[in-house]
Amino acid sequence: MRPGRIVLAAMLTTGGLLSAGCPPPVPPGVAYVSVSPPVPVPEVLVTAPGPDHVWVRGYHRWDGGAYVWVPGSWQRPPRAHAVWVSGRWRHTSRGWYWVEGRWK
Repeated sequence: MRPGRIVLAAMLTTGGLLSAGCPPPVPPGVAYVSVSPPVPVPEVLVTAPGPDHVWVRGYHRWDGGAYVWVPGSWQRPPRAHAVWVSGRWRHTSRGWYWVEGRWK
């Protein structure tokens, strides 16, 4: 390998390693909350309505003045082999913000 390519490969590898530890960018239009979210409420799962349903766990949402618990529910994936990625609260120097759950 030529010296220039070795340097380029090293830079790409280093950049990849450094960016792997960085949090994803904050989505536009998020609302920051200064109060940390409560611990999730334990939920009792009832029997699934069918073998193709996935449990989407509950979460706390911010209603502008307090956290409100949104209970979990059974959902049908939108397509075969889809996996539910749960929403989560993330923290930055500006406060807490919600990242929506999604099907992957």
